[in-house]
Amino acid sequence: MQKALFLDRDGVINLDHGYVYRPQDFEFVEGIFALCQRFQQAGYLLVVVTNQSGIGRGLYTEEDFARLTEWMKAQFAAKEIRLDAVYFCPHHAEKGQGRYKRQCDCRKPAPGMLLDAANALDIDLSASVMVGDKDSDMQAAKQAGVGQRYFYAHSGAQGDSQDAIRVTQLDEVLIK
Repeated sequence: MQKALFLDRDGVINLDHGYVYRPQDFEFVEGIFALCQRFQQAGYLLVVVTNQSGIGRGLYTEEDFARLTEWMKAQFAAKEIRLDAVYFCPHHAEKGQGRYKRQCDCRKPAPGMLLDAANALDIDLSASVMVGDKDSDMQAAKQAGVGQRYFYAHSGAQGDSQDAIRVTQLDEVLIK
């Protein structure tokens, strides 16, 4: 089994300007490339798990998200970093439209995306690490059994996640 570094996207990989779906609106968080390089060199898979209710709300499409994801992966690849997988949830139980308006097991705080990644990529969740900036990230990781959880407490972070390790810079995230 493999270890993984799970990353939330908005607020951890990029500054969260709200419903980011175009490259011109995407600003990388300081330290994200160095963090990913450290974990990749230590043998961790790099897996993004992101709620994307903007799709469900009709603000942008799955195709828009896919285009931005490919652009983002290319930016990482230019720094010799491989994102092994990107999981996203387009649903929202209250504000979703059409097929996106539903309860699901993938929208964090549910652990579905992490469990799907673990099954698909043969990941040992107990030996893995999650970095998120919302309580829902930490709750999903805890429910999935992720061994180490880091709450990235930047100015836009939401919550207090008392059972996670609080960091204010990404270089504080440690390899187990």
